[in-house]
Amino acid sequence: MRYLFILNPAAGKQDCTVQLIPQLQQAAVRAGIPVDAVTTCKTEYAGHAKALARAAAEEAAKAGEQLHIWTAGGDGTLVEALTGVQGFANAAVGCLPYGSGNDFLRTYGTREEFTDLDAQLAGGEVTIDTMQTNLGLSATICAAGLDAQVAYGIPKFRRIPLCGGEMAYALSIVEQLCGQIGRKIEYDIDGEKLTVDCLMCAICNGKAYGGGFLAAPEAVPDDGWMDVVIIRKVGRLTIAKLLGMYKRGGHFVHGQLTEQAKPYFIYRRAKQVTLRPVDGRGPIVATADGECAPCDRVEIALHPQSARILLPKAAYERFCAQRENAASAVTR
Repeated sequence: MRYLFILNPAAGKQDCTVQLIPQLQQAAVRAGIPVDAVTTCKTEYAGHAKALARAAAEEAAKAGEQLHIWTAGGDGTLVEALTGVQGFANAAVGCLPYGSGNDFLRTYGTREEFTDLDAQLAGGEVTIDTMQTNLGLSATICAAGLDAQVAYGIPKFRRIPLCGGEMAYALSIVEQLCGQIGRKIEYDIDGEKLTVDCLMCAICNGKAYGGGFLAAPEAVPDDGWMDVVIIRKVGRLTIAKLLGMYKRGGHFVHGQLTEQAKPYFIYRRAKQVTLRPVDGRGPIVATADGECAPCDRVEIALHPQSARILLPKAAYERFCAQRENAASAVTR
């Protein structure tokens, strides 16, 4: 078994590598892992985690060994590594949450569980679905509309002196709310055609995105389905109420939309989704696990059981128990 830790010094508010490297070394010793089986490296540019993960997977495969990779950074660093090991059955990827969002872990456990290095090394690997999009691989959520526009606008405001992350986020929200709200979007959801004046939408393999918005609070990342959540266009006074409901997951309970949510939300389950703006206003901003870009068309296809991920001990045991319970329910 080989172990690789990929650390992103640019993720989050401060460089995580200074304190984390000695902590990783100490945790490996406590776990009884041979020193020569562990490699630690830092990313130096966008896409570097993908290259590092692929090179390590190729080397381990040639040696006939299994490879466990952990990324220390945000969701983007994790997805890079997952992309890098695609096609390698010998590699699994986990995350140490040191980024600004870290929404991936919210589907499986808590930040405290994922920052416990001993629990990470004592955990296990599971297989999950992923989504292939024209923005790249997504393990959690692909979204489009108002929320993606807000995320896309943040870097512009962060370039302003003394404008930190929270201030940049607030200014981007104000900018979007002062502009034209809503887009007319044509959806193809497993062959069902819908044209909707919508505020935003999320196609979900995981539960949360955007720093904790529970778009699909009951999403199961290995059930072979994507949860599709569309919010209809509403007036500015209604947006705050809907976003509050959306953030806490109050729009969806026991497998269906709540009565309060039904006038504003559309819900489907699907294996393939395509969406495109049809209002003549140009591309729509979309995001996949935090990576944003304007798109003329967004295509999302589910790839069942296509990624092996590492979970810390408590999260791993909980995931396995839920999987067993789901299997038992099917056979009853």
